[in-house]
Amino acid sequence: MSLRKIFYSLPVSWRYTARRLYYLPVDLFAKRDALTPPKGMIFTGSGDFRKQGREMTELFKRLGGLQPRHRVLDIGSGIGRIAAGLTEYLDAKGSYEGFDVMERGVLWCQKNITKRFPNFNFLYTPLKNDLYRNDGAAAENFRFPYADDEFDFVILTSVFTHMMPEEVKHYLSEIERVMRSGGICFATFFILDETSERGMKEVKGFDFPYDYGHYRLMDDKVKAANIAFKKEYLQEELIAANNLKLKNLHLGWWSGRGRDKCESFQDIAIIKKL
Repeated sequence: MSLRKIFYSLPVSWRYTARRLYYLPVDLFAKRDALTPPKGMIFTGSGDFRKQGREMTELFKRLGGLQPRHRVLDIGSGIGRIAAGLTEYLDAKGSYEGFDVMERGVLWCQKNITKRFPNFNFLYTPLKNDLYRNDGAAAENFRFPYADDEFDFVILTSVFTHMMPEEVKHYLSEIERVMRSGGICFATFFILDETSERGMKEVKGFDFPYDYGHYRLMDDKVKAANIAFKKEYLQEELIAANNLKLKNLHLGWWSGRGRDKCESFQDIAIIKKL
């Protein structure tokens, strides 16, 4: 059984306790800068925390046209990986709002990022997701706590990869509402097409064996573990149906595509408000 499968098999309340204990020896002695949390507190992703945040900022600029003056919304802000990178790019005219279902991440960001950068704000939103928590309100009914036409740039990294179709559709409708005309949404997905479905079979330890028609699951017991969507369904039924346009698609190396030809592990969708 893979380490990922073992992690998913644990009760939600145990998953992050296990991570804290696993990284405790490192966290006791490792040196970190002020915007880097202890490894045991990081509940998504792996690798160099600060380097990844900076690399994502470069992708936002190059692929999405992010500007220093933009007002940014980070959906699924986690424990500040994206925010930390953006503190080095957004200027005094720019601003950042992030929300997340994990209170520990929001509290850490409020204490360590907002304290230093008052134009960066974080909000705890207790929504249900069987990967991260047992309780909470339904994401498909959640109204974003922001005004219409407020943001220039909306970010979702490793968020739609953990949401069911009805949740994704609702979030896209809310993104359309809060994003200004001509605004850009930078979102990552696992997208199924002929190439990815064929290549996925050759990538050990990362596939989606549970087929539900227009989407597939990695784990049918923890549905939010990882989710992949059919390309046509995503483009027509989720994006276009919400008055949004798929401007560009940059396919990732998760399914065996050449890493040197890809921008990221996950597939990146650049979505524009009409």
